[in-house]
Parts: sequence; C-alpha cells; structure tokens
Amino acid sequence: MAENKRAIIVGIPGVGKTTLITRAAEMLNQKRKTTVVIFGTIMFEEAKKMGLKNRDEMRRMSVEDQRRLQDLAAQRITEMKDDIVMIDTHLFINTDEGYYPGLPMRLLSIMKPTNMVMVAADPREIAERRKSDQTRQRDIASADNIQKELDISRVMVASCSILTGAPFAIIMNNDGQMGEAAANIAKILLGDRS
Repeated sequence: MAENKRAIIVGIPGVGKTTLITRAAEMLNQKRKTTVVIFGTIMFEEAKKMGLKNRDEMRRMSVEDQRRLQDLAAQRITEMKDDIVMIDTHLFINTDEGYYPGLPMRLLSIMKPTNMVMVAADPREIAERRKSDQTRQRDIASADNIQKELDISRVMVASCSILTGAPFAIIMNNDGQMGEAAANIAKILLGDRS
C-alpha cells in the first residue's frame, strides 16, 4: 500500500494554482482518495467557532489570535486521513512591512508535509491573467515585479523543503498547458516516475 501524502501546493496570485489543484485532484481521485483543502477556509471555519462572522473580522484579529487560528487549522489538516490531502495555501503575503510567511516553521512542524509543490508560469502571462481576472480583486504588477515574486517563492519553497525534509517540485502552468501541469502534479503525488 502506498503511503498517504500531505502535499502543500503554493503559487503567487494569477498563476492558476486553485484551478490546477482542482484538475490534478480529479486525476488523482481516479486512483486514490484525494481531498483538497484551502488553508484559509479551514482557518475561517475555526474562527466561526469563536464567533466571527466574516473573513474581514479574522484579518482584524491580533497577530497572536491569528497564529492560534493557523495552528488550529494546521492541526485539523493533520487529522485528515485520506490517501492524498492537497493543501492550497500561500507561501507569503505581501504586506506593508514586507513579505509575511504563509508557512512559518511552526505550521510546517504541525502539518508535516510529504511534498511541496510550487506552481509557476511565465511572468508576462501571470500579469495578463491578473489584469483580465474579473472574479477577484487582483494586485496589478509588472512582469518584472512578478518575476521577483516568483524568485522569492522559489527560495521560500526550497527553505520549506529543507525544514521539513519533504521534496519540492516546481510545476509550470503556462497558457494552454494546464492538463500537462495537472498530470505532472498527479505523477508526483502517485510516485509515478514514468
């Protein structure tokens, strides 16, 4: 029997991460029971237990309370026993104070990922996706600034790999290649070396 996987999948806004995760999960579910969880959604479910009504209230909580929510969410994810759990989250949040890590060491220690996957794409394509996305309030950035975000992401995912011992992969999700990118994620999580 293959080992259970807990894969953290990350990517900057506009890279197509959530859509790609959904497609990869459909492929994976044909072979192994796969669940996709969005870290922020689990955090909000925990916040509702504390009486919060919306995500805006969560953002206004003290840093200490937000950290406690993160820990609770990470613990809930750890308790999930499906064959493959794919965790959709962010490596960092760009704040006025600098880049705030989305996966600090304490969360990695709780979740103990077996795999780290970073979704990337051509910076010009990401810039165009952000401009044309009518469903979200995306920060518009130049291709040069997006390249910097991708570079920071590569360093951070490698750092998470070093801290956890989990292998990491960078999957390209360029325009018109989502099927191939999803298949690559599925291969990694199934341990298919072909």
